[in-house]
Amino acid sequence: MTTAAAVAAPAASRARTGGPKDDGPQLFEHIMGWVLVVVFAMLVTRAGLF
Repeated sequence: MTTAAAVAAPAASRARTGGPKDDGPQLFEHIMGWVLVVVFAMLVTRAGLF
């Protein structure tokens, strides 16, 4: 077995750790993203930076 084959073998057997094809709570993540934007905008305006 070559070094390249020894390194590539464990990579093929790894479990997926996430990515764009994973199904998940997309609506919840979208809403929480907008909540984060609004909270950040409130902090910026309260601090007088804008």
